[in-house]
Amino acid sequence: MAPELVVFYNTENFYAPQLKQYPRSDIPKSGLRNWNEARYQNKLLKFTQVFNYLRLEEGLLPMLIGLAEIETNQVLEDIVNQDVFKGNYAFVHYDSPDQRGVDTALLYDKTKLELLYSEVYSEIFEGEIGMLPVPSTTRDILYARFRYGPVELSIYVLHLPSKRQKEVGMAKRKIILDKLQRKIRDKLLQNPLENIVVMGDFNENPTEANLQDFVAFNNKSEIVLINFFEELYNKKKFSTFHRSEGLLFDQIILSPAFLEQENSIEFLHAKVFDSRHLIERSPHNKKRGHPFRTYAGTRYLGGYSDHFPVFIKIKIKVK
Repeated sequence: MAPELVVFYNTENFYAPQLKQYPRSDIPKSGLRNWNEARYQNKLLKFTQVFNYLRLEEGLLPMLIGLAEIETNQVLEDIVNQDVFKGNYAFVHYDSPDQRGVDTALLYDKTKLELLYSEVYSEIFEGEIGMLPVPSTTRDILYARFRYGPVELSIYVLHLPSKRQKEVGMAKRKIILDKLQRKIRDKLLQNPLENIVVMGDFNENPTEANLQDFVAFNNKSEIVLINFFEELYNKKKFSTFHRSEGLLFDQIILSPAFLEQENSIEFLHAKVFDSRHLIERSPHNKKRGHPFRTYAGTRYLGGYSDHFPVFIKIKIKVK
């Protein structure tokens, strides 16, 4: 069989159009003032251009696309109805309890993949406003299981808490990743050749402690998962930036089965899709290589996203 792409893309605040204008003193949960129909349609156009560029540069469209920062089914329905997807794609999405109303989602090529099962895992933390305890929710981890030719794929899509509250966010990310690792270890104990893909915006680089602990266990003596994006990060390949600092928060992590000789599916390579078409063209050249984003703070730029997509290429082995 021909190689296939599996993509993850943080779309940067892909909300449905707002139905009213907000005054400067009243900011909607999206944080986006004047997110209107015209800007939404431009976002749809930019999203489809990303996948047209991917098809031109890599020779094919992905069979799976994990997404972050998607608001509603309406957005996903509008996406799959775009010409680039030729009516071949369906989606998996659940509304999460996230305070800003953005979720993870999956697009899949239904001519290649059969959806067998899906669910979400939620995490609720205790927080505070003043002296009052309040629940603090996160975006769900989306789980889906597919049949792909002779094999099955288990897919997890996540968007972990941000780094804005450094210590709090790090602790939350650790709790979520530890629980997910336990689920995955249980699966691999039952079937060491299970094909597991964990993709998302981890809000940490591959070399940071939480990610290192996630892929290994027992003081790193037991390899649970394999992260090829660590090598890319060490080569200074970045998917997003904070000021001038390059970051590789967007990663696709695999179970060891993808490297096993007796498995029917194999990993070929990983890549950050930092196409020149998606790069910001700053007049002062201060942001060389940065993604052309939709917003910079509250200033509308009209770009694609503040993240580049990332992907892996895999292939069914011919026997």
